Amino acid sequence: MYSKIAGTGSYLPEKILTNADIAKFVDTSDEWIKTRTGISQRHIAAEDETTTDLAEAAARSAMADAGVEPKDIDLICVGTATPDFLFPNVGTLLQERLGIHGCPAFSVEAACSGFIYALSMADKFVRLGEAKCALVVGADTLSKMVDWKDRATCVLFADGAGAVVLKAATEPGIMSTRLHADGRYKDLLLYNDGVSKGFKKVRDGTAAVQMKGSEVYKFAVNTLGQLVTETLSANNISQAEIDWLIPHQANIRIIEAIAKRIDMPMDRVIVTIAGHGNTSAASVPLALDAGIKDGRIRRGQLLLLEAFGGGFTWGSALIRY
Repeated sequence: MYSKIAGTGSYLPEKILTNADIAKFVDTSDEWIKTRTGISQRHIAAEDETTTDLAEAAARSAMADAGVEPKDIDLICVGTATPDFLFPNVGTLLQERLGIHGCPAFSVEAACSGFIYALSMADKFVRLGEAKCALVVGADTLSKMVDWKDRATCVLFADGAGAVVLKAATEPGIMSTRLHADGRYKDLLLYNDGVSKGFKKVRDGTAAVQMKGSEVYKFAVNTLGQLVTETLSANNISQAEIDWLIPHQANIRIIEAIAKRIDMPMDRVIVTIAGHGNTSAASVPLALDAGIKDGRIRRGQLLLLEAFGGGFTWGSALIRY
């Protein structure tokens, strides 16, 4: 038994924040942001728009694309670092929105790797026969967690959601997933407050995403380069057999460095960062859906998805679409 992608969907908030807009309240410029990140604009959730709102829109889009109804879904996995509440989790909130009852529904927090982690878990459920039709979502509203006076982070992060529907199949769709983490590097990229910390920094207004950019860049490039090699080796395939690399859209320099390291031409890499920014767990499924909807990604092609996030966490998925 295998799992196969039956449909994809995505959602981006209506509000668009351009580099020129950011330059009005932070010491930066359109040229500075583009040169260092590759981002031109990003979508920002409205004040009353939650992660579950975004996830619901993407989920409904994926379900329509797959031709399935709420009664068909028997598993919901959501990757997110920005839940509406600490509990109920976003998976159960989404379950209620969609009118689904009784099946397992949960969220997994692996920062920007959240969707890959959730996808791997859903794949295992299907392979073991515990689910036949799984809804997997990556959704985040990181704009609500950044310090909008910190130009090192506020120019990067944005909001969005992407989703896929997995169905049981007799031939491989998701061929393999590889997951890793190393907590030794937690201080290089983190949100510096939480429940058991007493939300002290939230109360005094200093809670925000913190990142040591150069260290994160070096680790991400080295780690993801090794991950791609590991994934290809584990499946006994060559780089030339990959039709599309679909990377986490963190920074154009990271994407280009990884492509160069594995000798992958950029015209075989799905890049959406210019219009999306870094949407965390939503990044990879948004790029996947964009490539499918614009016709570049076609049935039968071999896809390599990879992501890297705070923790550090990282992971890949090799998929025959």
